[in-house]
Amino acid sequence: MHAIPIANTLERRRAFQSFLGVSPALIAISLFLIVPILIVIGYSLMEANPYGGVNKVFSTEAYTSLLFERQLDDSLAFTDAYLMIALRSIGIAGLTTLITLLIGFPVAVWLAMQPAHRRGLLIFLITVPFWANLLIRTYAWILLLRNTGLINNSLMGLGLIDQPLPMLYTDGAVLLGLVYTYAPFVVLPIYATLEKMDTRLLEAAQDLYAGRLRTLHKVVLPIAKPGIIAGAILTFVPCLGAMIAPELLGGGTRMMLGNLIFRQFSDARNWPFGAALSLVLMAAVMLVLTVYALRAERQRIAKGGV
Repeated sequence: MHAIPIANTLERRRAFQSFLGVSPALIAISLFLIVPILIVIGYSLMEANPYGGVNKVFSTEAYTSLLFERQLDDSLAFTDAYLMIALRSIGIAGLTTLITLLIGFPVAVWLAMQPAHRRGLLIFLITVPFWANLLIRTYAWILLLRNTGLINNSLMGLGLIDQPLPMLYTDGAVLLGLVYTYAPFVVLPIYATLEKMDTRLLEAAQDLYAGRLRTLHKVVLPIAKPGIIAGAILTFVPCLGAMIAPELLGGGTRMMLGNLIFRQFSDARNWPFGAALSLVLMAAVMLVLTVYALRAERQRIAKGGV
């Protein structure tokens, strides 16, 4: 009769010990993730102070301003200005992801096919740019792309052009900066999945008279698929909120969501609107990740996974 209470006591003790084990992680998540998000939510539901900060008055004006602007008679009129910035950000982020995948996948396959003693050095060379600050690397592109930069001076010196090409402060410059920044985030996940690939699969495909493209499609791509998806997410999500490349290489005229949010807190001093934009961006990213996670879970269940 005393066995059940003793078992319950032991179970509660194990549960308490487990809670103590994960409590540092829970505290860290609460302090550095949940609390800041709650602060941002609170700011987005307050009234903007013209001199910066917020007035502690409940207001949903920040969310209304996302799609509407208030007229002089206090009526609301639809505006697509911020919607166009969001669509531009999605387009540039998507194009950046596509280009980095087209560049990163062949590089990752080539790395995986190299002898083991060379891979460490090659991975080291790919990660070397991370040793320099992103701001410095972006300024280096300014020196290359400006009218009096290395590229234009070289082309004019060779007699290929008479006037400098307008490369800086364009969408192309922003795209180039983003691709340069996030290409390693595509190469490394794909390489990590292909590194453990059994090369005998490639030999078997050749024995079955499969060409290179068919081998790539039937053998390499299925193995690299998790790395491709991970690399795409690691590129697309940060690109949506990118600020440095659009600000410096785009001259501040190629506005993206990251620049828009930054300017609400710095120039416009509209903290509630900046907080609302941040939450909308975060919600969009979470929606994409949730859809991917649910789809992956359905595929796992369909394959009989446990």
